[in-house]
Amino acid sequence: MRALTWQGHEKVTVEEVGDPRILEPTDAIIEMTSTAVCGSDLHLYSVLGAFLEPGDILGHEAMGVVQEVGSQVQRIQAGDRVVVPFPIACGTCWMCTRGLHTQCETTQVHSEDKGAALFGYTKLYGQIPGGQAQYLRVPQAQFGLIVVPDDDEPDERYLYLSDVLPTAWQAVEYADVPANSTVLVLGLGPIGQMSARVALHRGASDVFAADMVPERLAMAQRHGVHTIDLRDCDDLPAAMREITGGRGPDAVIDAVGMEAHGSPAAEGIQKMAERMPDAVAKPMMKHAGLDRLAALHTAISTVRRGGTLSLSGVYGGAADPMPLMELFDKQLTLRMGQANVHRWTADLLPLATDSADPLGVLDLRTHRVSLEEAPAAYEMFQKKADGCIKVVLDPRV
Repeated sequence: MRALTWQGHEKVTVEEVGDPRILEPTDAIIEMTSTAVCGSDLHLYSVLGAFLEPGDILGHEAMGVVQEVGSQVQRIQAGDRVVVPFPIACGTCWMCTRGLHTQCETTQVHSEDKGAALFGYTKLYGQIPGGQAQYLRVPQAQFGLIVVPDDDEPDERYLYLSDVLPTAWQAVEYADVPANSTVLVLGLGPIGQMSARVALHRGASDVFAADMVPERLAMAQRHGVHTIDLRDCDDLPAAMREITGGRGPDAVIDAVGMEAHGSPAAEGIQKMAERMPDAVAKPMMKHAGLDRLAALHTAISTVRRGGTLSLSGVYGGAADPMPLMELFDKQLTLRMGQANVHRWTADLLPLATDSADPLGVLDLRTHRVSLEEAPAAYEMFQKKADGCIKVVLDPRV
């Protein structure tokens, strides 16, 4: 089969690799019909390369048609149209029964002291081949797969159930957004876009979002979000206090993460680590790695006293400096983590299948290209070129 493989720093190529096959009775084989490029994939493209090996198959947002199932997979069958959640979870362990599927004890990567295995996401999370390919082996398929209607709707109506929608839903859940509240979203990539829409859907009276890319700002405005162009705003905390009667927003969602603009020192350290030999870079990143914290520090400064911070952007630094005095003095609540996709499926599936499209899932993807065009799509997404906000790859063309 054809698959997108990591080959080195900011280098991915589409290669011929072996077809996946059933290895465990709880496996399934899926023929991919759509697979998206996530902002987290860009971290692998550059910052986290030390934890990848040439030939690793990337991608963790995928859907397709079931081709084959193992003997213990009873809930789905060949021919079903399914979405593949990015965490691999059993559904029955202590963590899963408490809704913490990204901490699944059956697939937990003990060798790296990390949580549940993830598709296409480095040795740290199991080195499981990802979905940016023609076919995908899905472990724990007896629980993990989400069956969606086999109708004439485009894949993009359901595809984001794999990551974007549950990540945004959890971001708003963790933000503890009360009715008639004010929410600020930092970053208007795919997760920021959907977080802002979900916050409005769930009762926030005003949702603001800050970014500096015109196409991202325009998309958010189409969905009733008040946008702040950071090219014209040099003091976001002060601007938000002025808007909110001197207090600041009730909640801030950081949808940016480890590669935030405006962190030159940390950016320099990251770029140095990217070019080091893996034997040097790995221990440095595990024990002394730094994230670009401009977005997080802005969130802490902006949220009102007694407010809530929700982190959905990925952070990976082991030695990040935190302004604990400010966090303590402002009496802030901070929640974060990979999305427990399966926990939110019951809430999201009716919204995804609703013909009224209440979350605007059909207005997110800006580019749909063939799998063979994936290397160029990665570069375009990283550079935010050609109005790129969300890329979906089609492995069938």
